[in-house]
Amino acid sequence: MNTKPTALSDKELERYARHIVLPEVGGPGQQKLRGARVLVVGAGGLGAPVLAYLAAAGVGALGIVDDDVVSLSNLQRQIIHDTASVGEAKVESAARALARINPHVVIETHRERLTAENAARLIAAYDVTVDGSDNFDTRYLVADVAAATKKPLVTGAVGRFDGSLTVLKPYATGPDGRQYPSYRDLFPEPPPPGAVPSCAVAGVLGALTGVIGTLQAMETIKLITGAGEPLIGRLLLYDALAARFETIRYRAARKHD
Repeated sequence: MNTKPTALSDKELERYARHIVLPEVGGPGQQKLRGARVLVVGAGGLGAPVLAYLAAAGVGALGIVDDDVVSLSNLQRQIIHDTASVGEAKVESAARALARINPHVVIETHRERLTAENAARLIAAYDVTVDGSDNFDTRYLVADVAAATKKPLVTGAVGRFDGSLTVLKPYATGPDGRQYPSYRDLFPEPPPPGAVPSCAVAGVLGALTGVIGTLQAMETIKLITGAGEPLIGRLLLYDALAARFETIRYRAARKHD
């Protein structure tokens, strides 16, 4: 991450004033945010709040990877898009919305599906990756490539009324000298095809994606600024119907390459 201090303009000082008065962030933290590049995989239910809050926070460059177009059924949860955007590419709709939120942020659109052929190129070009995808193939691909390229990953998922997220840095070690765990330490293999129904089949509460996506944005900001303790080696679980959070700790089962 680019941490070289650069002067904030008067407009930026006013825009980010509520960050700057926080001792855990301050001017140096805001400068780190402005110097950071974050790739968001998916501009859907999770990606929408992630992108909105990272743009508002002043992250210098946001990359958006998505090959889909906005449909009417998206609008119940994908709040970065609106009715007028139906039929438009999600990356273009998202870019327009983010420009309205914060003109200081550079938006880089990648209208393509993340694949084994392009994943390393895309992920290596950014400081942090946030996975808001909705399928297991993409989640495992993003996790494997982020680990191989030594890039921190904030990954989240939602069900009908529940969600989870964690932060991954399997290429690094903690203060105790132990290697941080990988996504495959947490979930060794994907479930069989069809075992977990899609949200189109099972449904999903729209506001739930806002809860998990906003938490993903929070973890990303912590990684960039160094504030607090990221969810490394911890899986945060949220039960919306019971209004309950739980945290499960997990460790690396083996040494990673």
